[in-house]
Amino acid sequence: MSTEGQGVKLGIMSFFCFLWIPLFYFFWRTITGANNVIGGIWALLLGSAAGLAQFFLGSLVESGGFGFSRWLSGVVDIVVLPAIIPLFICVVLFLFRVFKKPVDIVNFSLLWLIPCSAVRTFSWSSQKDPVILVLVPVLWTAIAVGIPFSISLILNSRRWMIAPAVFIILGVPLAAASSYWAFYSQRASQGLAFGIAAAAPMLAAIVLSFLRAERRFS
Repeated sequence: MSTEGQGVKLGIMSFFCFLWIPLFYFFWRTITGANNVIGGIWALLLGSAAGLAQFFLGSLVESGGFGFSRWLSGVVDIVVLPAIIPLFICVVLFLFRVFKKPVDIVNFSLLWLIPCSAVRTFSWSSQKDPVILVLVPVLWTAIAVGIPFSISLILNSRRWMIAPAVFIILGVPLAAASSYWAFYSQRASQGLAFGIAAAAPMLAAIVLSFLRAERRFS
């Protein structure tokens, strides 16, 4: 591929990394109708601080090759921890009554990830790697939506749903990290399988939100 073609490809991947989370946030807010100004401000401020902290601190796990250290790097530095931290912080802020009104945890997490994705776009663009510029933002979204969806199943469903929901809560981040590792290791079929498994709860949440939105406007 020519230098110009590589530049165009890198530009498209960088724009995807930068825009995916905010566009998905507006999409999610549209189909759910959830909105909280105070919670959103907290999310943006804390997400900006987290993104800058990661940028200056660098990687916490030294990854080399395609083995366990690469997978662990996906868990700690790239895929899982960056997407789970806002879920945890949102719950903590709610328990300490920082929020006066109920906050949609998915909205909070997505808003948190917007500045993080902007910082990561800046730092990752030099690597020119579609795995981190394209795949990782999608996996972040799968975690940010899939885990709260599974928690809602535990809170609102019958007892027989508790075990499957717990399995999903544990499985989504593991599948997301494994998808990153597999694609990075050029094992596309395994990466696709893990990616579909990680995204399945998110897709279910989107479908159910669409159905609820239709009932609201019908």
